[in-house]
Amino acid sequence: MTMVDAHQHYWRPDRGDYGWLAQAPASLRRSFLPDDLRAQRLAAGVYYSVLVQAAPSEHETRYLFELARTDPSVLGVVGWVDMAADDACSRIENLMRDGAGLLRGIRPMAQDIADPQWLARAVLDRAFDCLQAHCLTFDALVTTTQLPALHQRLRRQRSLRAVLDHAAKPPIVDGDHGQWFSWIDELAQLPELHCKLSGLLTLLDAGTSETVIEPYVERLFESFGAGRLLWGSDWPVLTTHADYGHWLRLALSLTTQFAPGRQAEVFSANAIRFYGLDVAPALSCAPETQP
Repeated sequence: MTMVDAHQHYWRPDRGDYGWLAQAPASLRRSFLPDDLRAQRLAAGVYYSVLVQAAPSEHETRYLFELARTDPSVLGVVGWVDMAADDACSRIENLMRDGAGLLRGIRPMAQDIADPQWLARAVLDRAFDCLQAHCLTFDALVTTTQLPALHQRLRRQRSLRAVLDHAAKPPIVDGDHGQWFSWIDELAQLPELHCKLSGLLTLLDAGTSETVIEPYVERLFESFGAGRLLWGSDWPVLTTHADYGHWLRLALSLTTQFAPGRQAEVFSANAIRFYGLDVAPALSCAPETQP
């Protein structure tokens, strides 16, 4: 199985556009670049990844393009654009041009926007229409309170390929999961919506048993099925709670538990299909030890 990490980050804080890092754990307030991950990723048997934006700037997206061109493991980039701008489509098309095939989708940092109805605003219609017209994907970085607006948006853009990042960050710690369960079931009825099996460990308080994520993972498999779940590491955010190999082994075990025999889809095929990744050239450069 050729595993693909569907959600991974690199960043360099001295670039100056990662404002959220000021409130992040101290261990994350440093550079995380390809050389910092390569050995762990290869040891885990994951040779390819999708690089996801971590700053609300087009400059950072272009920086990710530069990194991707020097790191053959990166098969695509999910970038950022001001989706409310009057010229949003031109901005998206410029990123497509500059990425020369690397841009696979766009991710606004919706979880940081105070208005829970932001995703449903009409001012975003032109940007979403542009994504759909250019066959680009939409990564939904949202929390439970934003799921009603996301549902409204996706009912308008029926053909848009969208994915829930980190399973919409279920409220695991407070245990008030009824609303999350209900919206996951509702959203999963939209056939173009996928979901990432990622970011769950970092929702846990220190000392909390990892077993508490099992009911949430089970619900994801029940609602979306193995055919619409994509595994992602969310590295380096992951490093606050676990190392790369640990989360991969845990996710593989949970997939075996809830969808036996479907690992190849969750850890490879779904990401390749959803993001339209061109794996063949990358495979020609893969290490001889690739499983």
